Amino acid sequence: MLHKTGMVSSVRVADPAKGQDVHRRVAMTVTASVSAAVAVAATVLAVGGPAAANNGDRPGARELGEPDYGVCRGVRPQCYHDWGNFDLSQGIRVLVYSRTAGPRHANLGPALAPGLNPPLVDGNVAQQGLVRLGQENGFAVDWTEDVTQLSSAGRLFPYHAVIFLSTTRDTLDDAAQTALRQYIRGGGGFVGIHNAFGTEYNWPWYEGLLGNANYYDHGPYQPGTVRTVSRKDVSTKDLPGRWQFADEWYNLVPFPSEVRVLAEVEESSLAQGVRGGSGHPGHGDHHPVAWCQYYDGGRSWVTTLGHDGSAFTGTSTVDGSAHFRALLAGGIRSAAGAAPFCR
Repeated sequence: MLHKTGMVSSVRVADPAKGQDVHRRVAMTVTASVSAAVAVAATVLAVGGPAAANNGDRPGARELGEPDYGVCRGVRPQCYHDWGNFDLSQGIRVLVYSRTAGPRHANLGPALAPGLNPPLVDGNVAQQGLVRLGQENGFAVDWTEDVTQLSSAGRLFPYHAVIFLSTTRDTLDDAAQTALRQYIRGGGGFVGIHNAFGTEYNWPWYEGLLGNANYYDHGPYQPGTVRTVSRKDVSTKDLPGRWQFADEWYNLVPFPSEVRVLAEVEESSLAQGVRGGSGHPGHGDHHPVAWCQYYDGGRSWVTTLGHDGSAFTGTSTVDGSAHFRALLAGGIRSAAGAAPFCR
């Protein structure tokens, strides 16, 4: 006979031996249910709200899945591999990779010549902006669009972080994919900027590196209010609670999970709306624009911001570019291991 009280079930049977087995099975089921509930709660806390609620009362997808990509990932430092591959005593060095195999953002300017640190021209606004950001914040920057520069983990380990700057589509070949994965698994840092979310669509491991998130579409380029979710992280500690910025506000499928959200856009501040060109209705009260996680042994800090060249010039605080650059500088330094990560 089965008796239920709340969520706990008990079983009464005549045979003590069988009764013991049945009680054990029920207890295991209840324990598994509680464990699952705790896991869901942890995910909700990490992302700032359940994925099912991100559209508010709008029609559309409610449950997009929560793949784990077969790796240790999330906000727990235990997911990091501290194998001694990186030495900060000689300073921080990062590699900016901006190769495009599809649409190219105007702020990248003309394609770069092969090799490492090819000449930059005036049109390469974003690359030059990151070089200048490094000079102002104590890290050296190399740059390339030559995939052979990413051909082995040995080529990447001299860098404390690898930055994907609005890369597009299948920007890596097989050797570079393997090298990036080995680099991250060896404790490397990754920073993804803007259209890094429109890259390597058909590679699940890379989607996980982005925090279980991918670009789906965006609404009009327009000004909006960015809300700093927490000032505990080094990338947000000097930012105001709210600041103005203009961008293409990316809508995401999947929606990031098991990450620490650092900043969100207030959709109510977008005068032209958030609905994307492919029909995405936006994310409601929790529309993330920057977040971080430990992933498969390494560190990953990403932002969907950075569409326009003005974002990288930092000439004034009126358009929020200075705040964006402060956010980015802190993210790069923490992903590189030079500052506490993902606090």
